[in-house]
Order: sequence, then C-alpha cells, then structure tokens
Amino acid sequence: MSKFGMIVKFTAKSGQRDPLVQILLGAAAAAEGVPDCEKYIVSISDTEPDTIWVNEVWSDANAHQASLDQEASKASIQQAMPLIAGVESYQIRPVGGKGL
Repeated sequence: MSKFGMIVKFTAKSGQRDPLVQILLGAAAAAEGVPDCEKYIVSISDTEPDTIWVNEVWSDANAHQASLDQEASKASIQQAMPLIAGVESYQIRPVGGKGL
C-alpha cells in the first residue's frame, strides 16, 4: 500500500499562533507513540506571522484516518478550533527522498 501524506497550512487568529503551535506540538508528541505515523513536523513561517505548517507522513491513508478517530486527537482538535482562522490541506503521496 502507498504511503499517505498531508501538508496542512493553518492560519491562526491574530495573536493565537503560539498557543496553536503548542497544541500541534502536543499532537506531534502523541504521534511519537504511533508506529504508523512516520513524520509529524510542525513549522512556523518567518514571513507570515499567523501561519503554521504541518507535514505528516503515514504508513497509509487508513492509519491517518484511524488517528483522527482517537479521543486524544478529537480533544486536540476541539482545543485548537477556537484559535484557527483558516485551514488549507493537501493530500500527497510520498514516493521517496531523504528521511523517508
């Protein structure tokens, strides 16, 4: 089965980037214990002060979906929602490269 990836651009409400980053870093820490999550990287933009990028690689699409159904994920999403002004997400299929 093919690997599954997501690139997600979060736009935080003004002044809410850092609290949102902390929630996303908590999700990244939780993903450490999930063998099917191969990468979960949280990045901030130096040129867009309210922008956060999350890059994910999963063993497959089913593993990603299963992660969203977990209670901890649902709680993180609920906590993050009031801080988010917008979300753009892109599904990708990683095919190789350094770190993969």
